[in-house]
Amino acid sequence: MQIKRKGFVAGAVMGAAVAGAALAGAGLHWPGAAADTKASLIKTSAPIFAPPPGAPLSFADIFQRVAPAVVSIDVTSKAQAPRAGVIPGLPPGFPFSLPGQPGGGDDGDEGDNSTGPRGNGQPQAPDAQATGSGFFITADGYIVTNNHVVENATSIKVRLTDQKELVGKLIGRDEATDLAVIKVEGRNYPFVNFENDGKPRVGDWVIAVGNPFNLGGTATAGIISAYGRDIGDNFVDYLQIDAPINRGNSGGPTFDVYGRVVGVNTAIFSPSGGSVGIGFAIPADIADSITKQLIAGGKVTRGYLGVTIQNVTPEIGESLGISAKSGALVNDVVSGGPADKGGVMSGDVVLNVNGKAITSASDLTRQVALAHAGQPIRLEVLRSGKHANLTVVSGVRPAEAQLTTNANGDDETQPNQPPRPQIDRTNVLGMGLVVLDDAARRRLSVKAGVNGVAIDQVAANSTAGKAGLRRGDVIMRVGDHPVTSPAEVKAAADAAQKAKRPLLLLISRNGRPQFLALKTVEDAAPAP
Repeated sequence: MQIKRKGFVAGAVMGAAVAGAALAGAGLHWPGAAADTKASLIKTSAPIFAPPPGAPLSFADIFQRVAPAVVSIDVTSKAQAPRAGVIPGLPPGFPFSLPGQPGGGDDGDEGDNSTGPRGNGQPQAPDAQATGSGFFITADGYIVTNNHVVENATSIKVRLTDQKELVGKLIGRDEATDLAVIKVEGRNYPFVNFENDGKPRVGDWVIAVGNPFNLGGTATAGIISAYGRDIGDNFVDYLQIDAPINRGNSGGPTFDVYGRVVGVNTAIFSPSGGSVGIGFAIPADIADSITKQLIAGGKVTRGYLGVTIQNVTPEIGESLGISAKSGALVNDVVSGGPADKGGVMSGDVVLNVNGKAITSASDLTRQVALAHAGQPIRLEVLRSGKHANLTVVSGVRPAEAQLTTNANGDDETQPNQPPRPQIDRTNVLGMGLVVLDDAARRRLSVKAGVNGVAIDQVAANSTAGKAGLRRGDVIMRVGDHPVTSPAEVKAAADAAQKAKRPLLLLISRNGRPQFLALKTVEDAAPAP
C-alpha cells in the first residue's frame, strides 16, 4: 500500500519517520523517503502507538478529572406494567429504547423481591429495583438524571465514586424531555458544567461516563455521529453518539475532550433489545435550560398555541406551491385558544416563528415551547397562497397526559357484521363517496359536529388507498373550499387532474382533522 497524501504525513507530528520505521514490515513507504529503494529503515523492537492528528493519546486525564462528579442512582419503586423500554410517544415496536427501562436495551437492573398476599388474597406486586446514572451540576448537591430512572421511585439512593451512599430527594422531573433533578444533603461536591457556548463537530471525540450493568464508574469513548436526530420526541433534537451506552448509563453525562458536558445519555437504537453502539443524548443547551427550571420551581412550563399540526409532505407542498419541509400545516385550531384569538386558521402553513424559519411540525412545537405565558409570538403564515403576519399571545402548554387523545380508531370490518345495504356512491380516485346524512353518520360512526362528504369505501390499490384514506374518513374541505356533496369533490378532482397537480384534502378521522394530498396523475382504481 502506498500512502500518497504528503500533507497528512507532514502533519503527523515528529514521529512520522519513526512510525514509518515501525511499519516497515508491512511494506509501507513514506513519501519523501530517499529514492534509493535499497536504503534500510530504522528498526524498533517496540510497537508505536502515535495517533494521527486530532486523536488523544489517552482519555485517562479527562476521566480522572470528571469521574468524581458522576454518581450511581439506585431506585426502588412499585412494580409497573412492562413498558418494553420504549420512548414515550413512539409506536410499539419502534426500535429506540430507554437505557433504564426493563425489557429493552436499557440500564435497569431489576431485582426480583418476594411477593406477599394482599388483603384480598391476590399476590402483591413486588418492589422493583433499578439502577441508573447521574451527575452533580452544583457543589451543594443538585444532580441531573433521566426522568425514566426516577419517575416511579419510592426511594432514591445515590452512590458516590468512593462508595458513600446518600439519600436522594426528587426535586422535579420533566417527562417531555426525559430529564429529572434530585438533591442530596451536603456541600462541596465535585461538579461539572454544561457546555453552551459551543458545540463539538460531527466526528469529534466524546466520552460517556456512567454505571452500566451496575458495575460502577465506567467510561466509553466514541465520536459524535450526528446532530438533530428526531426519534419521536416533541421537544428534543437528539445528539447521536457512537460511544457505547448500556443498561445503567441512563442519566449519565457525555463529555467532550475538555471534560465539559455536551449531553445527557438517554436512549439507544435497539432492534434486538441490546446495545448496537448507537446512542442518543439530550443536548447540553436543552438539558441546562430544563434543569434550571426544575431547580427553580420543580416543574417546566412551555408556550402553547392551541393548534394541531402536521408536516408538509412533498405532495402537500406541491399542492400549495411550496417546497416540502417548509413550515408546519395547521390541521385544526382549539376554539378559544391562543391561536384562535390570534387569527390562526385551519389550512395555514406556519413558515416562521419569531424570525426563525420552521421546517417541520416538531420544529414549530419546539419553538413555541420556548415562549413564556403571556409572551407575544410572531408568526408568518401562508394562507391561500398569500403571506400574512400574525401575533399570538402564548398560553401555557397543558400536561402531556391532558393533551393525549385516542389516535386509534381503525374501522376494520368486524366478524359477523350484517351485510351493508345498497348505497349510491360516487367514485373519486378510488374512494366511494356518499352524502353525510344521518344514516351515513350512524353507519360510519362519524362524530357530531363533523360535516362534509363521507368516504364509505376505499380501493386498497387506488390513489386514495395508497395515500392512507380509509372508510369512515370525512372530507371536510378540498383546497380552501368546504364541501358537502360528492359532486363537489369530483369536480375539484377533475380540475386537479386536468392541471396535473395534487388534490389537497382536509379530512376528519375519528374527530381529528388532518391534511392529505392525492396524486391525481395516478390511475384511480374503481370503487369496490
